[in-house]
This record gives sequence, C-alpha cells and structure tokens, in this order.
Amino acid sequence: MLILSGLMAFASISTDLYLPAMPTMGIALGAAHGSMEWTISGYLIGFSLGQLLWGPLGDRYGRRLPIAAGLVLFIIGSAGCALSPDVKTLIAWRILQAAGACASVVLARAMVRDLYSGSQAAKTMSSLMTVMAIAPLIGPSVGGMILQTGSWRTIFWILVIVGFATLLSLWLLPETLPPERRNPVAVDKAFSTYTQLLRDRRLLAYIGCGGFFYGGMYAYVSGTPSAYISYYHVSPQAYGLLFALGIIGIMATNQFNSRLVVHFGSDRLMRWGSISAAISGILLLIAAHWKIGGLAGLVLLLFLYVATTGFIVANAIAGALNVSPMHAGALSALIGATQYGTGIAGSALVGALANGTPVPMACIIALCGLGCAASALLA
Repeated sequence: MLILSGLMAFASISTDLYLPAMPTMGIALGAAHGSMEWTISGYLIGFSLGQLLWGPLGDRYGRRLPIAAGLVLFIIGSAGCALSPDVKTLIAWRILQAAGACASVVLARAMVRDLYSGSQAAKTMSSLMTVMAIAPLIGPSVGGMILQTGSWRTIFWILVIVGFATLLSLWLLPETLPPERRNPVAVDKAFSTYTQLLRDRRLLAYIGCGGFFYGGMYAYVSGTPSAYISYYHVSPQAYGLLFALGIIGIMATNQFNSRLVVHFGSDRLMRWGSISAAISGILLLIAAHWKIGGLAGLVLLLFLYVATTGFIVANAIAGALNVSPMHAGALSALIGATQYGTGIAGSALVGALANGTPVPMACIIALCGLGCAASALLA
C-alpha cells in the first residue's frame, strides 16, 4: 500500500515541489508573462498521452516492468529539467519527465483493480489517495525551503534522487497481474480497445466527471502561484502553507469517503461531491470578480472546491474500472489521459487568459465544476 501510494504520488510531487519557485524560475530564465504556466501544461501533455501507451503495455507484460521503464524516463527527464537553459527546453524535458512518471500512476491504479472490485476498490483507492496526498501537502513547503538554501535547479535534482529511490523500492513490490490473466493481444492492436470502451455511455459519464474536475484542479495548481504570490504578495513559504490547506481537505474527504462508500455507494457520493464542486466554483468566480473577502475569501472557496476531490476522484475511477475489469490497464489509461488532458486545457487557459488577477482561474474552475456535476448526474 505504501509503495502504491508513492507511485500514485508522482503525479503531484513532480509539479507541487517547484510551484513556489515558478516566479523565481520565470525571472532566471527570462520567461515572458504567462509562459511559466506552460511548464505545467507541457508536463500534462506528456502525462496524458503517455498513459495511453503504458496502459496496454501493463495489460500485456504485467505491471512491474513498465513501471521500472517509466521511472528511468522520469529520472532522465528530471535531470534535463535541472540543466535547462531556457523555458522552451524546460518544457520539452517536462514532457519526457511526465511520460515516464505517468507509468507509475496508471499502473498503480490498475494494480488496485487487480486486487479489489466494487465499493472495496473505491475504499482502497480513497485510502491510497489519503496517503499519497502527503506529497502535495509538504511539496510546496519543501520547495520553499529548498529555495532558501539552493536554487530552483536543486528541486529537480532532488526529483532525480526520488526517482532512483522509487526504482529501488520496486524490488519489494509483488506482481499483481500473473501471466495467465494478461492480455495476449499485441500492443499496437490493443489501441483499438480504446474505441470499443469509449462506446459505453456510462464509462463516458464517469470519465467526464473526473476529467472536468481535474481541469479545475490544474487551473488551481497553475493559477494560485500568481494569485497568491504576485497578486496578494504572499511569500513562497507562506504559499506552501496555503496550498497545504487544500491537501488537508483532500485527505479528510478521502477518509470520509472510505467510510461512507459502503453505506451510501460510490455513485451517490460522487454526485454529492460534484454538486458541491459546482457550487463552490460559482461562488469563487463571484468572490474573485468583485474582490469579496480578499485573500481569505479566495483561499476559503478554493479550499471548498479542492476538498471535494475525496468524493469525486476515487469514486469516478472505481466506477469506470468496473465497466470492464479485464481491461483495467487500458481503462486506467483512458481515465488518466482524460483527467490530465483536461488539466492541460485548464492550466493552459490560465496562462493564455492571465491578466494579473485571480479571475481567469476562478472562471475556469467554475465552468469545470459545472461540467463535473453534469457528468456525475448523467452517470
């Protein structure tokens, strides 16, 4: 469970650790206004598309070998980021870094489905997400501390070390997909499975629910450094603490979800969470546009949106994986590709619409919350 949590945490640690350094990185690399947000979008491009490859590979060759290959790519990409001389080079290495990191995430989800099903899978997923939330909880704070003693490049060298440590930990991880349960179809033909799976309307609703929500989440991730540090003049260290509030909310709701899912069912909890996300997103847009509550109002409403993660993500993933258990790897890849694909749109729109205020971020979060709620109701 601890190793699976660590594998799933690669999605967040690769970005959250350097969030406080983004303004400093922009100055050091001579970045144009709004271009640093593209380092997040570039990461999401690699993370989203890479999963479509690792999913079929995991169904064909088992889980451990593709994870190891992905970690090697992650290590190379992290080292490239540390050595980047400009923003364009950094974005390119971020794409490679993400293409490797996503193997850990997509196949860790598939391993959960190898071992559990139904409400037990949702409960286990919530428990894993509670543990993995430690990474984004401490990530920005650790990144801020690193900046006090080193440069932003040090952050990426630390990610290289994390990659090596995780690679070594695979010796302790058992294979959850034995040869007799593997998909014998060649990997190139396995991509046709995606077309078949996407014909299921219930699957589309589950994927849409998580996808829209992640679009808002990555608008939050890419927009808060500018909103907090540049607009409200919060220090990088204080930014880490404010960011941690949202992670505490995620951990709490994941714990609630793991206890309530047996009694209320994952679909019902997913709907409740999605409607709450839509309401908090609309209130956030109103508060940001009319400057209601200042920094405190912004932090509170962002906290309410982010905290609904515990009721949305695990339940949407579990519901989607139950559609076709024999294609757990491919389903996990579709889920991840959609979630991080909308994350690309969310973070990119924050950069494209950046005007120095939190309003573009709030607008995107509100729209994504409405899409998430609509998808959950359709499911």
